[in-house]
Amino acid sequence: MDQDKEMLGTAPVGKLLFKLAIPTVVAQLINMLYNIVDRIFIGHMPEDGSLALTGVGVCMPIIMIISAFAALVSSGGAPKASISMGKGDYSSAERILGGCFSLQIIISAILTAVLLIWNRDLLLMFGASENTIEYANSYMNVYALGTVFVQLTLGIGAFITAQGFTKISMLTVVIGAVCNIILDPIFIFGFDMGVKGAALATIISQAVSCIWVLSFLCGKNTYLKLKAKNLNIDIKLILPCIALGMATFIMQSSESVISVCYNSSLYKYGGDIAVGAMTILTSVMQFAMLPMQGLAQGAQPILSYNYGAKNKDRVKKTFKLLLTACLCFSFAIWAGIMLFPKIFASVFTPDAALIEFTANALRIYCLVLCIFGIQTACQMTFVSIGYATCSIIVAIVRKFVLLLPLIYVMPQLIQDKTMGVYSAEPVADVIAVTFTAILFAVQFKKALNSLAKEEIN
Repeated sequence: MDQDKEMLGTAPVGKLLFKLAIPTVVAQLINMLYNIVDRIFIGHMPEDGSLALTGVGVCMPIIMIISAFAALVSSGGAPKASISMGKGDYSSAERILGGCFSLQIIISAILTAVLLIWNRDLLLMFGASENTIEYANSYMNVYALGTVFVQLTLGIGAFITAQGFTKISMLTVVIGAVCNIILDPIFIFGFDMGVKGAALATIISQAVSCIWVLSFLCGKNTYLKLKAKNLNIDIKLILPCIALGMATFIMQSSESVISVCYNSSLYKYGGDIAVGAMTILTSVMQFAMLPMQGLAQGAQPILSYNYGAKNKDRVKKTFKLLLTACLCFSFAIWAGIMLFPKIFASVFTPDAALIEFTANALRIYCLVLCIFGIQTACQMTFVSIGYATCSIIVAIVRKFVLLLPLIYVMPQLIQDKTMGVYSAEPVADVIAVTFTAILFAVQFKKALNSLAKEEIN
């Protein structure tokens, strides 16, 4: 057991990254199915599938906010726990785990109350129209009841990956995804529940995953155990976790703000079909991003542990391998989207007009996806080594400084105003990736130099 604990600091980096990343990539691909399978089934509902798909698409900003609150706690807490493990301080790591668990419970209770009270108003604010509000409201009324399962599965599950148990993390996702895929057609079509059935299938699946996560963290095979004595929230330990997690929170929560801006602009210039296409574009982007995030999550325990252990060479080598892998994947998926956009679009809808419209939008929206591996690798490394400020800066620049204004500027510069809205994404990404790469080159060098000085001392 003690030897297993040390593998993050001693095993060959290439083999270790491969060992940890493969399960997380598989988990993220399955998680992608988990997230979009509702939309696939809903889009193929007879008669009103396209409108129902658009309605559920309007729910996505709210669902992103729920996930963002899970990330606020976990994406800072998990790396901090790994860094403590690298220092040999397992007591602090377990106290971080317990405090984050309690904080997730509190956040879940608040979010559930907000969603149940102001659900319809929020959906209208986030871009629901008279044609789609009933579908959106029906979905979110059910989904809100499972908020606690989403929070704990996403939030506390990150501590399993942080210890290097990526296969267990993969099984967490597999269990939920399989349940969801089985239950979706039963509830949507078999019981004729429509979008309510899709939401019910999702929260039941999340509940099953949640039970699995808690069972493991309370069991005998984990290094960091969830214990009753550690459930108090130690401000001195938890505040740094929240500060580090703020970057991921901003990234994910800002997606909801961006979605509102996108949906309102697209509805103005292109109507419901443009908003429906955006739902598909978002799903395809998830398909592209989640495996890269899986690679990054596989690298996170190695980066954090070795940074805590002051092992400069292993930190540097891990980043280089992560960057190479992310770029290879981003280029491969970009090529597939550019060559076969209609295939991606047809997965979500049988509507020929929507497929044709989406295919054109998809090529524009994902135009520079090939270089996004740089953004993913740099941002995760910032988080993994505890550079909270840099992570927050990168997140704010891409979303608020660049993308948000460009959603309104680009339609004024391009004749086809609807496609102008979609073009905001690639323009923002080119500038953001350039900025991130420059900032990372400077700060990562400083971080490595600081480790070298500490080793000398």
